[in-house]
Amino acid sequence: MFKINLIAVGDIKEKYLKDAISEYSKRISRFATISIIEIKEHIASSSSPKDIEIALEKDALELMKKIKGYAICLDINGKEYTSIEYANYIKNLMLTNSEISIIIGASNGIANIVKEKCRDRISFSKMTFPHQLMRVIFLEQTYRAFTIINNISYHK
Repeated sequence: MFKINLIAVGDIKEKYLKDAISEYSKRISRFATISIIEIKEHIASSSSPKDIEIALEKDALELMKKIKGYAICLDINGKEYTSIEYANYIKNLMLTNSEISIIIGASNGIANIVKEKCRDRISFSKMTFPHQLMRVIFLEQTYRAFTIINNISYHK
């Protein structure tokens, strides 16, 4: 079975987000094995670019250890897809890979070393979303992709 590793920086504290993540993970499990891996977020000691860079590099060391299979990061500058295009993207990945890792960075983003390890970069919007909410958006769109691939009524 196709395996998806969702690797995210930081943890989820809000119950409503945990509930949504749980629901979409359960729905996806009909089509793929999904693992959600959280790593501790390293907080910058100030908002200086240097301190943010140091925190991102610490996050990167942990992220790099968790990546397995075909690596993809969510990046505002990544490729945008319609839902149908995204479904085709997932379908093609399933034909050539048994496992993918999706990386969602911290509020300050993802270090370049992680982006360079990723084979693809995807953007779900040019808008900025809280990184915790991005997990729900990714899972919902991935579930939608599986329903499109399998011709199941959900996508409108």
